[in-house]
Amino acid sequence: MARDEDRGGSKSRGKVIVVGGGPAGVQAALRASELGAEVTILESERLGGTAFNEGPAPVRALARAARLRSDATMFSEFGLEGEVPDVDFARAIDHANRVAAYANEVWHLTDLVKEQGIEVIDEVGPARFVDRTTLEIGDGRRFSGDRIILAVGGKPRKLSIPGSDLALSFHDLWDMKELPGRVTVVGGSATGCQLASILIDFGAQVDVIEFADRLTPPSDADISRRLKAAFEKRGMNVLTGTGCDSIERKDGRLKVSFTHGEETSSLETDAVFLMVGWPADVSGLDLGAAGVEMDGPFIKVDECLRTTVPEILVAGDANGVSMFVQSAAHQARVAARNAVLESQDVYDPQAIATGSFTEPEYGSVGMTEAQALERHDCYIEVIDYTALPRAVMDARTDGFCKIIVDKESRKLLGAHVLGSYSAEVIQVAATCIAADMTVQDIAELELAFPTFTEALGMAAQRISRKMRMNGAEDRG
Repeated sequence: MARDEDRGGSKSRGKVIVVGGGPAGVQAALRASELGAEVTILESERLGGTAFNEGPAPVRALARAARLRSDATMFSEFGLEGEVPDVDFARAIDHANRVAAYANEVWHLTDLVKEQGIEVIDEVGPARFVDRTTLEIGDGRRFSGDRIILAVGGKPRKLSIPGSDLALSFHDLWDMKELPGRVTVVGGSATGCQLASILIDFGAQVDVIEFADRLTPPSDADISRRLKAAFEKRGMNVLTGTGCDSIERKDGRLKVSFTHGEETSSLETDAVFLMVGWPADVSGLDLGAAGVEMDGPFIKVDECLRTTVPEILVAGDANGVSMFVQSAAHQARVAARNAVLESQDVYDPQAIATGSFTEPEYGSVGMTEAQALERHDCYIEVIDYTALPRAVMDARTDGFCKIIVDKESRKLLGAHVLGSYSAEVIQVAATCIAADMTVQDIAELELAFPTFTEALGMAAQRISRKMRMNGAEDRG
């Protein structure tokens, strides 16, 4: 049942300006409107943001095409005959772009938002602050509000190296018509690994240069290790602990110079993508005019998502707190309540499920093994997919499922999976954490057979057996 303070009504609870029309902006606008505020969204392009127009939606479509081609290499293993299909890269990009347009052309996202009584000012270029409660757009119109929610997202970071202007960004992918013969991806975190995986499955030679000592540095170390092994098995050149020094043109190609330890070397390639970060997109916003402070590459916020100016809040990638679409939507709802009701709700996520569109996929929730061992006495169990019936049936045994359980509370602290359907499997682990289930509870779930999700239950059952053998299950 809704609380009285959550109900809207005919009386306005003030004016809210939302800057940015991606998942965070749309969610913030809708929630603020539900709470009774008068709401205006200012969007430089069209509603949907990077998530729909250039991010997860079209990337997943491109990854699907790459996966279909990769699956064709396994035909003979299943008694099938046929050639691995050729790639019409331009058509694959066109399909991804059609998916990107889905939110507006099929869902009619802009119309849906307007139908909720929200004023949408879109495709007007960037807005800039005039003062702490007023913004101006390119045509000179000004918009003032009692509260402002910034949902401006991020933009590709550039490296301060010679020749960085020769490199492509994530945005350039959607205008490409031909698949380069060799591609070098600088940056081996989630986005860089996704792009590298897609391009190698399409048939390009791929190099990955990552400054950290492993791929996907925030991930559990076993995911990093196994993902690198899988990439190298497919012929990818993975250079970790390596810094990119410069890019230059050479005989119609690009020369990438890099340093690994004390050694300097180079490689020649046809295209370079920089995937080295996603700072807040505050260009042209003139935060100084409003008195809003930055915290490194992000807008500084407190635990309630308020900036150094109380009237201004931030939701989504621009604050750097948790840079996922699902987090952006959650933050947006928190920010909207705090803006409209002047409450002190804290953004405190308990279980953020994350997944990647690499081949193989990987997914995580909660603490990594290293993080958990710093603060807890743990049970750790790994199910290798060579022992998982569904993986054997699908000939996809190059994966694993790891769960981490606190010995005292018997609660799940974290889960990490690599292999087919990882992004789906990890949702169940996240649900178990959110539901505060014990490992015994998870062990007793009657999960469908044969599935990849079954690995979670198998791991929980193994830990439960260990607890019974140690007499721990009967204590407490």
